[in-house]
Amino acid sequence: MTIEKVLLSDAEELLKIYTPYIEKTAITFEYEVPSVEEFEGRIKNISSKYPYIKAVNDSGEIVGYAYASSFKGRKAYDWSVESTVYVREDQKRNGVGKALYEALEKSLSGMGILNVNACIAYLKDGTADEHLTNDSFFFHKKLGYKLVGTFHDSGYKFGTWYDMIWMEKMLGDHGKDPHPVDFGNWRI
Repeated sequence: MTIEKVLLSDAEELLKIYTPYIEKTAITFEYEVPSVEEFEGRIKNISSKYPYIKAVNDSGEIVGYAYASSFKGRKAYDWSVESTVYVREDQKRNGVGKALYEALEKSLSGMGILNVNACIAYLKDGTADEHLTNDSFFFHKKLGYKLVGTFHDSGYKFGTWYDMIWMEKMLGDHGKDPHPVDFGNWRI
């Protein structure tokens, strides 16, 4: 498996990975599958500033992707991002997500990003239903993310109210006068 930059021409293959998450899960609160053109726009917009990467298997197939996006639009938040990862359904628990996150964090750190935040759908009673498990919480925890907050009953999908939790990981020291973030100049 290799980790590579996502290209606009990857949009259709990435959308095939993302579609089951929309249609079958509460992992994303998106209700409608976007068009390939809309997805291309998302890739173009995000990758102009932040890392947008893919995991490619030995057969040349994309088996997962990850990206970072703006945490908030204010200048004071430049050193913080929100992270996202999706793995092809038949590739879960094969190390794809971990490899993507490790590459994403390395790239973000190289840009000068200090905080990575993950917004995760969560079942408040700690169990699972047919649309959500709490696997994402455990995945992030294993990678060193810490729980920092819960928003109760904040997402509604498939006739159920889901909590949202925020987890964070610090990539660097928070000293006085931090170096500016090198937006748009990211590397894998």
